[in-house]
Amino acid sequence: MTVRILLADDHALVRRGVRMILDNEPDLEVIGEAGDGAEAISKARKDQPDLAILDIAMPRLTGLQAARELSRLLPDLRILILTMYDNEQYFFEALKAGASGYVLKSVADRDLVEACRSAMRGEPFLYPGAVNSLIRNYLDRAKEGNGFPAKAITDREEEILKLVAEGHSSKEIADMLVISVKTVERHRANLLQKLGLKDRLELTRYAIRAGLIEP
Repeated sequence: MTVRILLADDHALVRRGVRMILDNEPDLEVIGEAGDGAEAISKARKDQPDLAILDIAMPRLTGLQAARELSRLLPDLRILILTMYDNEQYFFEALKAGASGYVLKSVADRDLVEACRSAMRGEPFLYPGAVNSLIRNYLDRAKEGNGFPAKAITDREEEILKLVAEGHSSKEIADMLVISVKTVERHRANLLQKLGLKDRLELTRYAIRAGLIEP
């Protein structure tokens, strides 16, 4: 499937260069261009692209303002910020605005195509400096005591998840943990509900991804 892209930048020469990079790929197609954030919103609503690539510094509305509005209006639209600013503040604002990635113009010829494909896979794309910023931000928050997000499941649920994934029956798990079978079943039901899973097979796959058991 070809990814339909809207490209917004107030410099025509930049748009032309970026378009050449993208249109050279068989799975990417620029279907429209905009010279400012307001025009980008208008064209996105009209043309319904799969992906919008927005510069930050644009007239009328900035790329960040446009990203916030597009995230609200078109929640399925993927958004990439393409900018000359290697700036932590802009980077975090882009993430908050709903962007899937942050690409520097100076390395667009190297990174932009992969960023587009990552965004369409639902994966974030971050340039190396942005990764360092995230790590620094996380460590700063950790020092303040609020850097570690709450786990999706409790320690007891994690314990039971591991045993379920290893193939143990509810009776065996109850005996190992010295709890009732009814308690094990309640924890299993909670796991399925919390994680949005359907059965033991999906629990096992989740446990493998979480590193609780080896595949």
